[in-house]
Amino acid sequence: MNTVVPEETDSETVIPYQGWHVLHLFYRIEYSQWSLFSDEEKLEAKTHLSELVQEIRSADSAQLLTFSMVTPKADLGFMLLTDDLHKANAFEKKLSLALGPDVLTPTYSYLSMTELSEYTMTEEQYGAQLKGEDVEEGSDEFVEKIAEYNRRIEKYNEDRLYPNMPDWPVFCFYPMSKRRGEVDNWYGEEFESRRKMMAGHAKVGRQWAGKIRQLITGSTGLDEYEWGVTLFSHNTQDIKEIVYTMRFDEVTVKYGEFGDFLIGLQLPLDELFRRLSL
Repeated sequence: MNTVVPEETDSETVIPYQGWHVLHLFYRIEYSQWSLFSDEEKLEAKTHLSELVQEIRSADSAQLLTFSMVTPKADLGFMLLTDDLHKANAFEKKLSLALGPDVLTPTYSYLSMTELSEYTMTEEQYGAQLKGEDVEEGSDEFVEKIAEYNRRIEKYNEDRLYPNMPDWPVFCFYPMSKRRGEVDNWYGEEFESRRKMMAGHAKVGRQWAGKIRQLITGSTGLDEYEWGVTLFSHNTQDIKEIVYTMRFDEVTVKYGEFGDFLIGLQLPLDELFRRLSL
């Protein structure tokens, strides 16, 4: 998956990418500054933010989710997905000023990109697995199973690169990296060993199918960790359980390193304004 670097870099140049850029943005509301606004100014500011949210959501190849953040790590959160870094940058600048100067103070942000997994089983590997199950190569059954596998992988890849985020209420974000220790070094392991461990890791995660929606995005060279993990659920218990259980998996036990966890509630704007006392 290669990023095309354009010869020109002016503001009109599109920076293409096979997938989406993902920005997680978290802010503290400066209530002392907000309290200085008149009722008319407060209404104007909220209207401005509402119009900006609708502008972003109606743009081509863009999604924007809004959150009331739980705990004082942040008050307000956004998750922005778009196909072009210029758009991501422009939208982020507008969101930061949407309620007026000095009202929103950034507390944390994270930039990553949707990507395909290098550990996905190839058609050749799946064919070898079928032959190991005594499905004769070239048979009708073999051909149909290969075709079904390719259809499934095509949809899986599309969902990885161009995901549609759910409206589920509970949101969790955290960054993570793989350890490079003197004893346990993920990048010192052979590829096939890493592939088998990741297959087992994914199998554990599938226990929460239908309960957890997960998006893993790559951030090597873009931010301080190597991946961003976004989880959506209908309750905090499922998020707590999947994170707890997967920490006993070998991939996490030996190689997982995590940043801070941020929890929010996905709310429509009118409810968000009420929750934030705006």
